[in-house]
Amino acid sequence: MHRTARHRVTIFALLAAMAGPAAAQSLDDTTVKSIVGSSVQEEKATAAAEEGKVVAAIDKTTEATSQVRKTSSVDKVDIVLLADSARTEGGPPPAIAGKIEQHRAEIALLRQEVEANALLFHALDSRRVLIGDVLAVAFDGPKKVTVYAAAKPNG
Repeated sequence: MHRTARHRVTIFALLAAMAGPAAAQSLDDTTVKSIVGSSVQEEKATAAAEEGKVVAAIDKTTEATSQVRKTSSVDKVDIVLLADSARTEGGPPPAIAGKIEQHRAEIALLRQEVEANALLFHALDSRRVLIGDVLAVAFDGPKKVTVYAAAKPNG
C-alpha cells in the first residue's frame, strides 16, 4: 500500500472511531451536586401564581443572559416548573406568551447561554428540563438563580 494511502486509511479509521456514539450516563443527585456544586431544587407552580415574577424576569432577559455567561458557581438553583404552561397544556397564558413573543430573540440567546453554561445545563438536565422550555432566568444576588420553565415535573 502506498504511504499516502496508508495515512489516509489510518486517519479515516481514527475519525470513524471518534464519530461513534458516546455512552450516555444519567446523572443522579450526588453527581449533579459534584458538578454543579450547589443545591438544585425543583418547584411546581402555576403560571398564574408566578406571572408577575416570570414577566419581570423575561423583561430582564438581556441582563440575565449576560449574568448566565459569567456564572460559574452559585449556592442554589431553583427550577420553577410552570406545568400549566407546558406545550402539552396549550402553552403559557396570554401575558407571559406576549412577553415571550416580544423578547423572542433575547430568549433564544438566553437559552444558548444556559446550554453553554455547564452548571445550569446540568442542573436542568438532572431534572429532565429541556433548554427549549426555559422561559426566563432570574438572579437573586450573585449566588442564587431561579430558572422558570414551561414544563411538567417528572413522574
